[in-house]
Amino acid sequence: MRTYIGGHQAVSDTDFVELALGTPVELWLGVEGESETERVARLDAARDILADNPDLPDRVSQVAAEAIEAFAPELFNIVPLVGAKVRRRQPRRNGVAA
Repeated sequence: MRTYIGGHQAVSDTDFVELALGTPVELWLGVEGESETERVARLDAARDILADNPDLPDRVSQVAAEAIEAFAPELFNIVPLVGAKVRRRQPRRNGVAA
C-alpha cells in the first residue's frame, strides 16, 4: 500500500514530517559534518522561511504533539499496569524517609 500526500509519495517517517511541515528536516536540525559556511547558509534559509511563514513554529509544535500523542506508548515503552497498586513514597523529613 502506498501513501500519497498532495501528490507526493511518503515512504518513511521523515517523508511524512517533511510533507507535514513543507520543509526538509535537515534544514532545522542540520547534518553531521556540515561546514561553518553550510551551517550559516542553512540558518539564513531557515530565518527566511520563518519570516515568510510566521505560523510555522505553531505548525511544528502541533505536528510534534500529535506524533507524541499517537506514538507515546511505543516511544516510551509504556506498559499499563492492570490491577497493580501504586505505592506512593513517603515525603522525607530532615533527609530521612518517613
